[in-house]
Amino acid sequence: MTHPTTAATQHGNSRRLGPGVARVLHRVRRFACIAPAMLLLSACGGEWATDYGEPLDAATTANWRVSSVQVSVPDTLTVSDEDTFAPNADIVWHGDPAGDRRAQVQTIIRDAARTATAGMRGGKPVALAITLQQFHGVTPITMARAPEAVYNIAFTAQITDSRTGAALTPPTYIQADLPAVVREQGIDALQFGPSQKERVTTHVAATIQGWLGIGPDIRGTFSSLGR
Repeated sequence: MTHPTTAATQHGNSRRLGPGVARVLHRVRRFACIAPAMLLLSACGGEWATDYGEPLDAATTANWRVSSVQVSVPDTLTVSDEDTFAPNADIVWHGDPAGDRRAQVQTIIRDAARTATAGMRGGKPVALAITLQQFHGVTPITMARAPEAVYNIAFTAQITDSRTGAALTPPTYIQADLPAVVREQGIDALQFGPSQKERVTTHVAATIQGWLGIGPDIRGTFSSLGR
């Protein structure tokens, strides 16, 4: 049997797996024999979206330079590390080694926001404040056995004047839902990339750029099983 930490070396586009990813990969493979009918007990189909209302005026945002990004994760958000098909919690994340899930998802959103706004070099310094509402990822058992799944991500975002603190936008509710790769595709992604973190960070960054009017408008909906 191939050990999960060395399996990636058999593929031309391989990456060396860290111990945390290797443990998740081992769990995904272990759950591959569990009856998929269990999924129907805890998840349901629905419509998911990337949405941020009307994009901001590109002529206005072209004059902005984001001087600070603040991401808050309210204490009221619940967290689960349960490896079930659809844990009942606001924060579910298995794309990093076991640890502080609040801090991990905060870093993902902050990195995505910084990436999204790095090219904004206007003359007006502004601040971007984000408050997380939900970050519900996929568990190893979901990746192994679900026919489909979704990263359910939502937050509010607001731009203020860095000098005066005046609000330049209202707090805007933003959905950044993303279809997950599961089963064989999910296992391949764990070994060879892109990782869960890379996919989610890229999508959240593109969503923020769409809202700011500095990137393609990626609003849309899709159907999937999910929480």
